[in-house]
Amino acid sequence: MGLVNTAITGALGAAAGTGPPNLFTTLARHRRMFRPWLMFAGTLMPGGTLPRRDTELVILRVAHLCGCAYEWQHHVKLARQSGITNAEIEAVAVGPSAQAWTPRHRSLLTAVDELHHDRSITSGTWQQLRGCLDERQLIELPMLVGHYEMVAMTINALGIQPDTPRRPTGLARVVQAVSARFTRRSA
Repeated sequence: MGLVNTAITGALGAAAGTGPPNLFTTLARHRRMFRPWLMFAGTLMPGGTLPRRDTELVILRVAHLCGCAYEWQHHVKLARQSGITNAEIEAVAVGPSAQAWTPRHRSLLTAVDELHHDRSITSGTWQQLRGCLDERQLIELPMLVGHYEMVAMTINALGIQPDTPRRPTGLARVVQAVSARFTRRSA
């Protein structure tokens, strides 16, 4: 896998409270693809313009619609760190019609459903999104959904198993604390 890729996957595992994430150790076997993909993925999450709470709701809905246990399990933890409650996490499976959602979150989840089912967003949903997202966020949203659909498809196709939680080491606790601070700032 290479020393740099091993260091990257180890640090990501420490942040997640697991060993090196199975997704990353699998994709790192294709070195030429792994690093550019990781850079792109990082521009969407955690480096995107959408608030972290919105991003995690979108990713969880994609994971649910794609039946991707790996993606769901991984992002439930991140969702909780971004302030999403257990009741809201459960409501993600219900979808945009759940009573838990603000109009903004209902619009985001509706867009995810439309992109998943129709590969487009209706004009009515775009109108709602224009009322709560800026231009960069409007561009980012379908990219975020499409990216996590691709990730879910890859995970499901390759049979990548969910990561096994581990008792955090001292270094892992430091990495998790820094990650949580970054998550709260971007929320």
